[in-house]
Amino acid sequence: MEFKTADVSGIRGETGLCGIFDSHCHYDDHAFDPDREDVLTRLFSEGSPVEYLMHACTDLASAEYGISAAGRYERYYTSVGIHPEVFDGEYGIYREGLPEGYADTLRELAEHDKVRAIGEIGLDYHYEGSDLPEIRASQTELFERQLMLANELGLPVIMHCRDATEDFVALCRKHRPRGVCHCFSGSAETARELLDIGLYIGFTGALTFKNAKKAKRAFAAVPTDRLLFETDAPYMAPPPFRGCRCESDMIAYVALEAERLSGIPAAELVKITNENAKRLFGIK
Repeated sequence: MEFKTADVSGIRGETGLCGIFDSHCHYDDHAFDPDREDVLTRLFSEGSPVEYLMHACTDLASAEYGISAAGRYERYYTSVGIHPEVFDGEYGIYREGLPEGYADTLRELAEHDKVRAIGEIGLDYHYEGSDLPEIRASQTELFERQLMLANELGLPVIMHCRDATEDFVALCRKHRPRGVCHCFSGSAETARELLDIGLYIGFTGALTFKNAKKAKRAFAAVPTDRLLFETDAPYMAPPPFRGCRCESDMIAYVALEAERLSGIPAAELVKITNENAKRLFGIK
């Protein structure tokens, strides 16, 4: 996917917000290949509205990147895990099978001090072919094995669910993980089910979209002590940056929309979600 690069230099001045914790981002994505280190250096520079980043890992190579980046930036943390679909080449092409010994590899990677979650894990029935029983069985096995690993290691999970709500909620009930359902797009009723399990709910720039009525209703069902803000960078850029590469500064506009929906000042919501993310990921 091609993105335009946005000018984000005025976000803090325009919004007055700082202390952002982006609880889900992908700075290893190819969209950042031209200027990745420049972007990260800017995000962690003095005067940036961003304070912390959590890298959401998608496969073993992504885990290695997250650990490396977290070693270079003090307030950069990472997860390790394998996305519900393992891809070759372009996003959307399913590759059967997993790296041999992947669970042991994840267990070893999770020993690194900056690894604070298992993820991004979950279920995704969106793409063509995902309705095949063998594909759903392989996703379920992968998800459950990583849920059990997280519980074994005492780590929270970063979870992905798309078009798989019933199976996803059932597995969360079964394993009762600590963690977050990221980029939440489900109903308010589903949000309440996940909250009852003890999970956090993460909202991206999609909360700001005009047609995101379901997300806005779900947001209203989430108490502030279970709320996280995220980008899913480079995806889900909010207005006024639609069509551009999403970067962590843009959470400021998610917070402003959340203020409009809840009546709670955006600065207070940024502070609350920062504290929530630090509590979830064990950051002091």
